[in-house]
This record gives sequence, C-alpha cells and structure tokens, in this order.
Amino acid sequence: MSAQDAPPQNPLRGITLKIASVCVFVSMASLIKATADAIPPGQAVFFRSFFAIPVILAWLMIRHDLAHGLETKNPMGHLWRGLVGTCAMGLGFAGLGLLPLPEVTAIGYAAPILVVVFAAMFLGEEVRIFRLSMVALGMGGVLIVLTPRFNVDPETADSAQALGAMLVLMGAICAALAQVFVRKLVQVERTAAIVFWFSITASCLSLLTLPWGWTWPTPGQFAMLIAAGLAGGVGQILLTSSYRHADASLIAPFEYTSMLLAIIVGYTVFGEVPTMSMILGATLIVIAGIAIIWRERQLGIKRGARRAGTPQP
Repeated sequence: MSAQDAPPQNPLRGITLKIASVCVFVSMASLIKATADAIPPGQAVFFRSFFAIPVILAWLMIRHDLAHGLETKNPMGHLWRGLVGTCAMGLGFAGLGLLPLPEVTAIGYAAPILVVVFAAMFLGEEVRIFRLSMVALGMGGVLIVLTPRFNVDPETADSAQALGAMLVLMGAICAALAQVFVRKLVQVERTAAIVFWFSITASCLSLLTLPWGWTWPTPGQFAMLIAAGLAGGVGQILLTSSYRHADASLIAPFEYTSMLLAIIVGYTVFGEVPTMSMILGATLIVIAGIAIIWRERQLGIKRGARRAGTPQP
C-alpha cells in the first residue's frame, strides 16, 4: 500500500472491515460453488471479475480517486499479476466444484505460507530458520489435508476429488506468486490501480476460455454469478480498506475466521461434514500462518527501533 493511501490508524475498524471482507469472500465462494455443476470455471471467473468492476469504479468515485486511481507506471507488472492471479482464481473455482468448501479453504491457506518461499526466491528477502520451520509445519498440514484425496486403493479412491485437490493446490501456488507480484507493484502503484487493473485483466483473460464450452445460465444461476461478482468487488474494497486502518500484522490473522465460516456454510448449505484429517491439517496450517505473521511483526518492531535509534524490546 502506498504512503499516500494511509489514513490515521483505527485498529478496531480495521479488524471489523477484515472480518467483513472474509464473510463476503466466503459468500462469494459459496455462490460460485452453487453454480459449479453447470458453469465452467472460466465463465465463473468472467462474472466474478467483470461485475466487480462497477463496484470498484463506484468506490473510486466516492473517494474522488478515479482519475489518479487508474493511473499506472508498470503496465507489464499488472499483466503478469493478472495472469497468475486469474489462473489462481480459475483453478480455485474448478476445485470448488469437486471438493467440500472447508477443504478448499484449508488448502488455500497454503498461499500465504508459500509467499515466504517465493519472496526469498524472487525478491531476495531473507528467510531464517524460524520462518522456514513454520513453512515446513504449514506444508505438513497441507499434506495431511491432501493425503486422503490421493488414496492408492482403486476401490476407494475418488479421482474427481483427487483432481480437485490438485487444482486447489496449484491455485494456491499461483495465488502466492500473485502476491509476490503485488509486493513489487505496491512500491510504485496505488492500491486502487492494482485492484482495478486486475479485474480488467481477469475479465479479458477469462474470455479466452469461451471455446471450451461456456453455457447460458438459468435465471437463478445468472443472479448468483452476478452476485458473486458484486460480492468480489465489495470484498476487495473491504479488504483494501481494512489495511488502511491498521497494521497488516494485526489484521492478517483474522483471515483464518474463514475456516469457521466455511465449515458452517459447508455443513448447513452443502451438507459437507469436515473430516478429522481436514481439521487437523487446517489447524497446523493456521498455526504456521499466525506464527509467520507474529514473527514478521516482531522483526518489523526491531527494524523500526533501529531506524529510530531506540533500544530494541
């Protein structure tokens, strides 16, 4: 987030906006899942991205940031971010049609953990033993979630769910790569521009899937797809706004409330009962993710103390 986007801190408002964004994104995923049997993933990506654009434009107009918010100094950076981000979205949507909602959510938590690895590989960020240990713990949790889906017994194996698990994991990898591109973009671009140009890029890229069998939605499916797109735009605004009011290290752990919401929605709406391996694996992933966030906060405090010339805590 650029410096010009930073208002006075209000942690309670930031946390509230973050939790609201989580609720909206879980609702969006539920709408996509409800249409997944009939709507191809590429078509779902188009609705999710295209119908988010009016919401984002309205937000920029309300903030009187429309003209400057759409300016860009790094169009190729937006393109690369859009490519991997669109792949992440499409793979995740495909997985939603094959796996229970809580399981998709749990595997998706691998993304912020993988960001640590990719940031070291591509951005040259230093990664010490603590974060490496937490990455290993988190990926161990991912393996626990995934293992039942790759049952070697042909009589009990479910090839569709195995495919779904692989698609969601690949989506998490792409999402982590997208976050690395975002880390580079925020150094020169406004948050509004990053959000807007991703929606534009994803809308255009999703049209390339037209030859692979888009379908004409029923009125109910059409309404749910449009609602998913609007929810995606609202969720992105809430998420962006939350980080304007409090430090990322304070807000980020509240992302994991999505697991509780996914379990509730999965059980009440889709009749999905979470397995013990999914709960255990998700718990390890959440522990690793929160530990990494906590460590980042501690390092940030130390760096700030050094810059200020004050004793470190």
